[in-house]
Formats: sequence, structure tokens, C-alpha cells
Amino acid sequence: MYFTDRGLDELEDARADDEVSIAWLVDRMREFIDLHPEHEVAIERFASHLARVEDDADDVTGESFDE
Repeated sequence: MYFTDRGLDELEDARADDEVSIAWLVDRMREFIDLHPEHEVAIERFASHLARVEDDADDVTGESFDE
């Protein structure tokens, strides 16, 4: 387990039953970037990954989406 998995585990434990819209998620990501601009590149890459990943979760290839 990576150190960062603890935050992911916390999120899953706290909100596993929640359903959110993509618009809500984008708003939360923008708020995070405003508070932590040093993480803008990582958040932008994550957003690009989410936008490009196929619906079939078994087909995720781990491709790099460098700008």
C-alpha cells in the first residue's frame, strides 16, 4: 500500500455510498487547486485521465497523458 492510499481509503470509507455528478467533482477539484496551486499539474493529469478512461474498467492501460 502506498502512503497516499490512506487518503483514498478514507474517502472510500466516508463516501462509498455517495453518488456525485461530474460537475460536483470538477468543482471540488477546482477548489483544491485554488487552495493548493502547487498540485495543479497532478490534478490536471488526473482530470485528463478520468476524461479519457474507457467505461470498461478492465481495459485501463495506464497510458501516460503528458501535455
